Amino acid sequence: MEADYVIVGAGSAGCAMAYRLSEAGQSVLVIEHGGTDAGPFIQMPGALSYPMNMKMYDWGYTSEPEPHLNNRSLACPRGKVIGGSSSINGMVYVRGHAHDFDHWRDQGADGWGYSDVLPYYKRMENWDDAGHGGDPTWRGNSGPLHVTRGSMDNPLTRAFVEAGGQAGYHVTPDYNGEQQEGFGPFDMTVHKGRRWSAANAYLRPALKRENCDLLRGHVQRIVIKEGRATGVEAIIKGQSQVVHARREVIIAASSINSPKLLMLSGVGPAQHLVDHGIDVIADRPGVGANLQDHLELYLQMAASQPVSLYRYWNLLGKAYVGARWLFTGTGPGASNQFESCGFIRSQAGIAYPDIQFHFLPIAVRYDGRAAAEGHGFQAHVGPMRSTSRGAITLRSANPADDPMIRFNYMSQDRDWQEFRTCIRLTREVFAQDAFKPFSRHEIQPGIDVQSDDDLDEFIREHAESAFHPCGTCRMGRVNDKHAVVDPHARVIGVDGLRVADSSIFPRITNGNLNAPSIMVGEKTSDHILGRAPLPPDNAKPWVHPDWAAQQR
Repeated sequence: MEADYVIVGAGSAGCAMAYRLSEAGQSVLVIEHGGTDAGPFIQMPGALSYPMNMKMYDWGYTSEPEPHLNNRSLACPRGKVIGGSSSINGMVYVRGHAHDFDHWRDQGADGWGYSDVLPYYKRMENWDDAGHGGDPTWRGNSGPLHVTRGSMDNPLTRAFVEAGGQAGYHVTPDYNGEQQEGFGPFDMTVHKGRRWSAANAYLRPALKRENCDLLRGHVQRIVIKEGRATGVEAIIKGQSQVVHARREVIIAASSINSPKLLMLSGVGPAQHLVDHGIDVIADRPGVGANLQDHLELYLQMAASQPVSLYRYWNLLGKAYVGARWLFTGTGPGASNQFESCGFIRSQAGIAYPDIQFHFLPIAVRYDGRAAAEGHGFQAHVGPMRSTSRGAITLRSANPADDPMIRFNYMSQDRDWQEFRTCIRLTREVFAQDAFKPFSRHEIQPGIDVQSDDDLDEFIREHAESAFHPCGTCRMGRVNDKHAVVDPHARVIGVDGLRVADSSIFPRITNGNLNAPSIMVGEKTSDHILGRAPLPPDNAKPWVHPDWAAQQR
């Protein structure tokens, strides 16, 4: 019940750290509340809508009523399973834009600029281009995390990229390489037809070493003695036990649970802790603050030909997809079906993309409910850098109680302007010649929804989380009173304690967050081990040469 390093959470960053620390000869104990990730619902990429809606794999969090979204409470799934959210997510692999990390650096996360993090992306990746393109000089090819692309066999998937080009945007061969801006093929964390989660990539190989173990338990608080973290108190097999850390405790429990655990342990906004009867060990007002997420809408079109994935949306079709995947590892079940995408700028004067598209060759919700219209397709679209901020706070001092999650979505006028632009630009793409053989009519929001007021009402009623919460234990300089961890991921005010997961992001990155979360685990491992960071990679990313004057 002790180790050199105790990691709380077997998610994206936690698995990466377990792998790297144990690889270096340190003893590591990973504590995870969730259970096994075995079984087709998680391992089959095409079944992605199932695990994030299953209580056995998901914490089941929902937001407090959102005042700017008709007081709706939005789902906030977080993985409660080996692999964490990398075992229930959509498997989309996006590094983020170079400027995202330069912004981190400029806001006080010294050593986290793009030239600093690019070597870690290369170290973690095993890029399998399989003839699908991409620039190998920008990618890694020997890391634990397999990254590949779908076949783009579906004509709708190819039409989306073609339509983007017809609308005047760039077509980029590799948005994770030199040029993010444009339309092109999507990357996914799938290997040989199987979800390549952080558990498959990192944790299972680490557990084969004698110095790495996994313990199932629910951590209640961090044990802090005389200003130093010495272990954690956890419920293990129904009993409260203390797990001791000889060197450090590392929290990697998600942007929801990491701040909750810090506050339960006396690290957080002093008055909030006092209000809940918790002794204050370190007054850090930034704990739980700075909550960010990506919000998105589904623009759905009815198809004029039976070319969408709806052909499989029946009992026999699903049986065929499942059986083919189970016996051959191929077919529709071997892909997340997010195979084409777009990253564009909403207007001139914005230096790098602030809108993301996920294209899907079926009209369906994340909860698995298909559109009543039958064959169709959709684009998920939303702004990347909302200035709205929310917070995670304690509901009570009882660790069994869910925290209070307030995203405060759409609280800025700019959010509404950006979302209206997203809808109108998506409609323009769908109106291009590439889609004319396939388009029948717009299902959602519907062609009659055109005015600002009508669009705003649609947004209020239909905007959904893209499930990318982050920022609640923000990284910054030690003299920044709102920072929670320093650039080495050490909790400011407590020795022997770090946080390393998406909660330390100073600002949300472009695109899906699994890749940067794993990168945080990779880079933090070197800081923990006292190693010099990997040498900077000064490759220059592409930026539109006339971004100040042109939108595309």
